[in-house]
Amino acid sequence: MRLITIFISGLVFGIGIIVSGMVNPAKVIGFLDIFGAWDPSLAFVMIGAISVTMVGYKLVLKRDVSLFNLKFSLPTNTDLDRKLIIGAVLFGIGWGLVGVCPGPAVVGFLVAPKPLGLFLVSMLVSMALARRYMDRVR
Repeated sequence: MRLITIFISGLVFGIGIIVSGMVNPAKVIGFLDIFGAWDPSLAFVMIGAISVTMVGYKLVLKRDVSLFNLKFSLPTNTDLDRKLIIGAVLFGIGWGLVGVCPGPAVVGFLVAPKPLGLFLVSMLVSMALARRYMDRVR
């Protein structure tokens, strides 16, 4: 049952990303280009995502364990430290340059593998290098 729920959640997430247009880098760059030909349509996606997340967090915080009796992994760190800020800046720069972030890249790769294959390989290599660097720094 747990795997079916994971599959359905991933499927709904992927369909949402496709329907919203987030797998289209041109649409994402159009949304981020607020001083040019700005396309505000992705703001509705963000508002919808924030709304669902707010309701989800309210439901999660009322429970001790999940429906599958697993402990929730909620973030506990509330500090704005250098690692978080540098990571957010790098993420934003990368997103703004190519118009793709990890979730849409995975979904887009499943739909059209050629244009996003290099992005996914680069992302995975970068994640491995960052993990290795963080393990050394600790």
